[in-house]
Amino acid sequence: MPIDATRPYDDQNIFAKILRGEIPSKRVYEDEWAVAFHDIAPAAPIHILVIPTGPYVSWDDFSSRGSSEEITGFVRAVGVVARDLGLVAPGYRLLANVGIESGQEVPHLHVHLFGGKPLGPMLAR
Repeated sequence: MPIDATRPYDDQNIFAKILRGEIPSKRVYEDEWAVAFHDIAPAAPIHILVIPTGPYVSWDDFSSRGSSEEITGFVRAVGVVARDLGLVAPGYRLLANVGIESGQEVPHLHVHLFGGKPLGPMLAR
């Protein structure tokens, strides 16, 4: 069910629990700014979720409240993951849903990284 991204952060969301180690994940990257792990319901051969370690509901929340160091660290982590998975040359897609109309389901900022096959157009025209 899509969430209202304007609501306060809920520290009981599934990604907060993954960050605390309460729920297992198949991690591919971790540093002080971000954690990246395989999506449990992949939409492409490679489907990784990258989340900031801080408590941010959405991209809007992160871009308005995150420190310069957090934002830089997170964006660089996304790049490292893409490079480490060999996705730069063939290409990949990044997706961050924000709010109800986008279909955001978890109230913790996360970027989907898709690759491993031709992905086609983003939206039907």
